[in-house]
Amino acid sequence: MWNYMAFEELSALELQRIYKVRVAVFVVEQNCPYPEVDDVDLISTHIFKEENNELSAYMRVFPKEDMIHIGRVLVDQDHRKSGLGRELVARGMEYIETIYPGMAIYAQAQAHLEDFYKSFGFETVSEVYLEDNIPHIDMVMPAGEMN
Repeated sequence: MWNYMAFEELSALELQRIYKVRVAVFVVEQNCPYPEVDDVDLISTHIFKEENNELSAYMRVFPKEDMIHIGRVLVDQDHRKSGLGRELVARGMEYIETIYPGMAIYAQAQAHLEDFYKSFGFETVSEVYLEDNIPHIDMVMPAGEMN
């Protein structure tokens, strides 16, 4: 089941599942010791799919400056290569178009996912740079350009 929740709407169990999978993917799997839990969670809409009482896909959406940001986009390791990542981003884009129509969307993406995000209409706006020792790029979907 897909969920779209503000931080204060999350149950303790849902929040624990979100943090568990984010730490598993971004800290443990990618070997990046950094403060995974941050204050952005408080202002984000958390979009996630639960299957069999486990979180299989997740992203957060939040307004910042003059753009909507997407971040922490992930599919649990056991659910990759199933099209779930494409479904997750598509649902996120639909949510953004409904709640923040016509606004530009920003994603700080891992460089190897550049073509994936381009397939949704994102444009690369930076050179490759290291973030936590992983190559990243900044990408933007211009306002009103949603596919």
